[in-house]
Amino acid sequence: MSLVLGLDSGGTKTVLALAERSGDVTVLRHGPGLDPSTGRDWAQDLKGLLATDGQGLEGAVLGLPFHDEVERYSREQTTVASTLIPGRTLVQNDVRIAFDGALAGKAGVLALAGTGSMAWASLNGPDDPHIRVGGWGDAFGDEGSAFWIGREALAIVSRHLDGRISAPEFCDGILGAIGVGSEALLGWCYAVENRRVEFARLAVTVSALAERGDPSAQSLLQAAADQLAAQVMAAWQKTKSAAPLCWSYAGGVLSSEPMRRLMAEKLGSDPVPPRLPPVGGALLRAAALAGWATDDAWIDRLSKSLRLTSANDGLQQ
Repeated sequence: MSLVLGLDSGGTKTVLALAERSGDVTVLRHGPGLDPSTGRDWAQDLKGLLATDGQGLEGAVLGLPFHDEVERYSREQTTVASTLIPGRTLVQNDVRIAFDGALAGKAGVLALAGTGSMAWASLNGPDDPHIRVGGWGDAFGDEGSAFWIGREALAIVSRHLDGRISAPEFCDGILGAIGVGSEALLGWCYAVENRRVEFARLAVTVSALAERGDPSAQSLLQAAADQLAAQVMAAWQKTKSAAPLCWSYAGGVLSSEPMRRLMAEKLGSDPVPPRLPPVGGALLRAAALAGWATDDAWIDRLSKSLRLTSANDGLQQ
């Protein structure tokens, strides 16, 4: 059986899929994020996900965080991937494969807002460059991401506790989600094993508070949407295209329809629904690497198969 492998990994989770030449998905697995900056043994986690002997594998594309951004991580990722998956194996930035999936060969911009954030743009011709805006990491970037929203939420809590602002319902909601009292907040922050992931989880609470009408939460999500929209506009301007903006999205933050609506208001256009999820983008690139024909019908079949397999496995793409 001829197969290709696609993998999408971010800061919090990994999805791996195998697909046949027909576009049907035969395997879908998920595991922890393969972020090399966290101190986890990400290579061992990847090895555990690759529970296949590789027989019949004609191409593999892995979308990994920080690839082509931090040189030492990129070298290690390429070495580990080529060792574990000999043959036609390509490592890409996780946002690149999300772009490939969402736009499936069309010109445009992908707004990615998961644990981190980045905009990726290209006119998608054979010689057209691929442009990245944002994605500077949690130390001084990733504006609009789940991590950024969580960090800003904690800043609001700290200001309320100091008496600098009044946000009692917001403060109670965030502290309730963490499960600590105000006196233990700082200790919790410096005791968590993975601050990036734990902060990012608070974005769900902020979204829920915003839906209940909390003004602090609504203001924070508006600020996040403004940051993400600014990334998209900057990326599209760098393509130097005179065509109207075409943009799509990926990541947990932008799975929220209200967040996409806020961005659409800023950008002046509605998003194009992603043609494939990020792992589908990896499969599409892997199929091209293997020399398979990947027309619109193949992409549609892959999309349908991923949805069905995800539903059967209880996974959300």
